[in-house]
Amino acid sequence: MRSIIERFGTAIAGLMLIAFFLVFAPNFASPTNLLNVVKDTSFLAILALGFAFALTVSELDLSIAEVASLVAVLVGWMIQSKVDPWLATGIALAAGAALGACNGFVVTVLKVPSLIATLGMAAIAKGLAFMITQGVSFVGRWPTGFTGLARGMTLGVPNLVWFLVAATLFAYIFLKWTRTGAHMIATGEADEAARLAGIATKRMKRLGLILCGLFAGIAAVLLAANLSSAAPGMAGDYFLYAIAAVLLGMTMIEPGKANVAGTVFAAFVLKVLGNGLVLMGVPYFVQDMALGVIIIGSVAFSASVVKRAAFKV
Repeated sequence: MRSIIERFGTAIAGLMLIAFFLVFAPNFASPTNLLNVVKDTSFLAILALGFAFALTVSELDLSIAEVASLVAVLVGWMIQSKVDPWLATGIALAAGAALGACNGFVVTVLKVPSLIATLGMAAIAKGLAFMITQGVSFVGRWPTGFTGLARGMTLGVPNLVWFLVAATLFAYIFLKWTRTGAHMIATGEADEAARLAGIATKRMKRLGLILCGLFAGIAAVLLAANLSSAAPGMAGDYFLYAIAAVLLGMTMIEPGKANVAGTVFAAFVLKVLGNGLVLMGVPYFVQDMALGVIIIGSVAFSASVVKRAAFKV
């Protein structure tokens, strides 16, 4: 029983929260509302999975939101400039991965702690986004070939859901069923022991940060396609929620470890929490307070990995 509570206690609490809103939150159970919650979860979960890749190798990426905003601005600028949507999307995703690679270079080659390196990258990305836009959002009637990425449906299911499923399966299979994924996990759990065992730990750390940048890019492209707009800081609201989703996910399924299933479920629970509180008429600042409590409680429960990532020199 203790093992079940340790592994699934938070998940059970999340299910109870969902049940509470189903009963007491007006219109929460309507198909339209639930579909909107799932769609919004897609952006958050994909961004959070990227952060989970970084945390898997015991690194923090605090630039995810600003990198996502910069990628959204890049793809928006290219779409406005009549660049082919598929080419624009490919370039934008490559830019996200490249920014992650820059983080990896600074962390592994220049020996700057990831906490500092990614804060610096966040500032750089924010400045670049404002430089490209000159403070003006890119808005317009964008090609359906691009907006359909987020607004379209395939086999009766919204494309956002398919992207979330694909991202989740990729992350799970990569980390659990591949040698590289096993090396990333070993690097995060015991860096020096992994290095002595012959694992290229620096390469694993760079890969974790590259994947973080790539997933931030995917979330950014989908967000821009869904809104038909791009602006500096547009992904800022997802920053704390993405971190909270990973940390909350570390309290379930595989306690103390950044894990895919826990991260995705936690992202859904956080979006349910926000949506349910709004429908019940609870003031918006209560959501921020609840988010703060979740972050502090999650770190207190699984502090070892987070502390190692944040305070190592």
